[in-house]
Formats: sequence, structure tokens, C-alpha cells
Amino acid sequence: MNPPGPAAALRRAAFLDRDGVVNVDHGYVWQIADFEFLPGTLAAARELSLAGHALVVVTNQAGIGRGMYTEADFARLSEWMREQFDRAGAPLAGIYHCPHHPTLALGELRRRCDCRKPAPGMILDAARDLDLNLANSVMFGDKCDDMQAALAAGVGTRVFVGKDGHAVPDAPCEAAGLRFQSLAQAVADPGLRQRLGLLSSPGAPQTGA
Repeated sequence: MNPPGPAAALRRAAFLDRDGVVNVDHGYVWQIADFEFLPGTLAAARELSLAGHALVVVTNQAGIGRGMYTEADFARLSEWMREQFDRAGAPLAGIYHCPHHPTLALGELRRRCDCRKPAPGMILDAARDLDLNLANSVMFGDKCDDMQAALAAGVGTRVFVGKDGHAVPDAPCEAAGLRFQSLAQAVADPGLRQRLGLLSSPGAPQTGA
């Protein structure tokens, strides 16, 4: 039997947009007191992790560039968020952010970049840093920009979810694949579960060695 090729050895990932997918988008969330996990998010992330997906947050953070909060503020919140994922049994493999904005940011952060979604830079950086197989990976996002970034990066499965889990998104987006109300609803869907290699039903016990 021939050994697997290099691509087969790479890990698949579940890319997560942050505001509106992981937590309620209150608008430029940078304080722990304002960070509210959406229902079922951590449980869904745990299932993805148990199925072998590297969990990677990729988030536009133009509030940094606009001077609304600092890199240190973002790092502080991200460390707290990472701890919550860890406690839920869903460790994050990486958190990538873009502080730029082409027109509203201040100083050197006001520029067009290759990291702000819909550009694929954050996803491509994660793939390089974490040895990820993008074709076998999945992106969960609540904006068409998320879907476009994933498509440009070559992410094989793109899941368009409703902002803050309110409703299945109906906005036109050719880059979107599947559509669900929320991350939790998507991960509970039998068809997507089979596609992503999750257990046959949510919460089912692990079997095998």
C-alpha cells in the first residue's frame, strides 16, 4: 500500500468568524463584559474539534485601526475567549485578526491589505502556520465577505450562517455553499455532519480506540 501524499497528512480546519457567529455582534466587541457567546457555539465547536478539525478564528478587527481599542485590548479578550473554548473541550488552534481598513483606519493601518476579508490572507496564513488542508476544511461566517475569503483561499465547504443566529441568511452570495440559522444548527444538520465526519448524532458517545 502506498503511503499517503503530503496533502493527505495535513489537518483539516473549521474556520470561525467571530462577531455574529461565535458571539453576539454588539458592534466592535473588545471588552470581556460585552462578549456574549451565542447559544450552542461552544458545544458545536467541541464536536468539530473531536472530529479532528483544527478550530481557527479569523476576524476583521477594524476597530483597532480606527483607534477604538488597542492590539493589547484585543489580545486580552482573545486570551479570555481561548480559555472559554479550552474549558469547553474545544481548544483553538489559532486566532487571526486584521486591524486594517482601506478608508477609516488611522495612520499606517489605513490601507488595502491581503488579510481583511473578503481577501483570503488570514486563512492562507493559518494554513501555512498550522499545516492545514484547505480543500478539506470548512468556513462558518455570517457575511458574504467570509464566504468570498474562504472561496479565494480554496476552502472546500463554506457555510453561511445568520447574524447572531437570528435567521437563515437570504442575502445573495455566490460564494456561499450551505446556509443555516447558526453555527449550532449547522453542526446539528445530518447532511453536514456526514460531510464533516462528525458523529452520527450530536452528543453521541465516542466509539473505537
